[in-house]
Amino acid sequence: MKLLLDTHTFIWTVLNTRRLPKAALEAIQNENNDVYVSSVSYWEISIKSRLGKIDLYNLTTSDLIPSATEMGFISIGLLPDEAVSQDGLLENTHFDPFDRMLIWQAIQRNFVLVSRDPKFSKFQKFGLKLLWK
Repeated sequence: MKLLLDTHTFIWTVLNTRRLPKAALEAIQNENNDVYVSSVSYWEISIKSRLGKIDLYNLTTSDLIPSATEMGFISIGLLPDEAVSQDGLLENTHFDPFDRMLIWQAIQRNFVLVSRDPKFSKFQKFGLKLLWK
């Protein structure tokens, strides 16, 4: 399975796995699964950290990339085709641009998005696959 970590899922995996439900943690730790972290999440973390909206405890934002690599996660960028085609998400109920980019990346790349955000289920009709439980 190919998993794309939502931003909070990535942070919790690096900092505090106790916040992840058993099914999500097992899927992330399963060596048969490929786990991806989008540059979109790194960007979101950098902005929110600077604004004081998230606490990375003893890590800096620059520490996150090596941490992800050490955990075996694969970093991916946002492709131009993904950026310009996100209007395929006709649902206008979720306006967070970072979330919309992650949702669209997961749909376009046929990844399972690991997220606790209940608003994401509205995008399953567009092909979004979710994992949390």
